[in-house]
Amino acid sequence: MNKSIFRKIALLSQKNARIIADEWHYDGQYAFYDMKNDQEDYDEIISPKLRKNNYFQVLDTNDNLVAFFCLDPDKKKREQVEVGLGLAPNLTGHGLGSEFITVIENFVKDNYDYQVIVLSVADFNLRAIKVYQRAGYVKRNTEMVHSNGGSYKFDIMSKKI
Repeated sequence: MNKSIFRKIALLSQKNARIIADEWHYDGQYAFYDMKNDQEDYDEIISPKLRKNNYFQVLDTNDNLVAFFCLDPDKKKREQVEVGLGLAPNLTGHGLGSEFITVIENFVKDNYDYQVIVLSVADFNLRAIKVYQRAGYVKRNTEMVHSNGGSYKFDIMSKKI
């Protein structure tokens, strides 16, 4: 029997977008990922017009919001998509990352024609980098990204699916 908490994927509802934007707060250095710390990210997730159909909610069997992800198609390399993702703060650090990545990969394979998934991860987030490496993602390069009022080094990782 599948005990996964990642049971249902649907377009992100406005109600759940607000929960992620206003109520999800991460501890310590991971507070970097709080939506309120980056106005551009905050504006995008709360606006249906800016979100388009690129944001998805992941619900458990009781329809509780447990995670989200967004798909950002590469306009130049049509075979690849960048994935942004977030796990509910109370679920981070509990060994759910690998399963969550698999759920996203399967969703992308089942619904799109992309062949490569690209992940951009802050280089301090060693926990996430380990999960991605275990899932077969390879660091391709690094880039400086303007976020949260500063410039931060991000590892760009990818995987052929």
